[in-house]
Amino acid sequence: MKSNPVVWFEIYVQNMERAKAFYENVLAVKLEKMPAPTSEFGDIEMWAFPSDKQTSPTTYGACGMLVKMDGCPSGGGGTLVYFGCNDCAVEAARVAKSGGSIVKEKFSIGEHGFIALANDTEGNVIGFHSM
Repeated sequence: MKSNPVVWFEIYVQNMERAKAFYENVLAVKLEKMPAPTSEFGDIEMWAFPSDKQTSPTTYGACGMLVKMDGCPSGGGGTLVYFGCNDCAVEAARVAKSGGSIVKEKFSIGEHGFIALANDTEGNVIGFHSM
């Protein structure tokens, strides 16, 4: 496989307003409202993370969004999403101010850079990665 095999992710939330504010504050980004793909999903609200996939399909990373949907609880589900950063300590420092909590402050992973782990406002564990 020549490219990043992860093409999509969804972070399930229970309180979209709270979760959206958390991710926009911590990552210093603006999420974009997305329409429901079909009516068969029922009551669904989706907000996408910024992506330049439309203009550059070879860009590193995966597209994804926050999703509030009946029957899809948030919280520890065994999948950990890492967000790329210039210095993961910067994003980690914004976590508590945005309603989340730090699981593990920035630490070295050797030649692969640094990571920090946090809980978002919905009980999901997320990671931040920098070189």
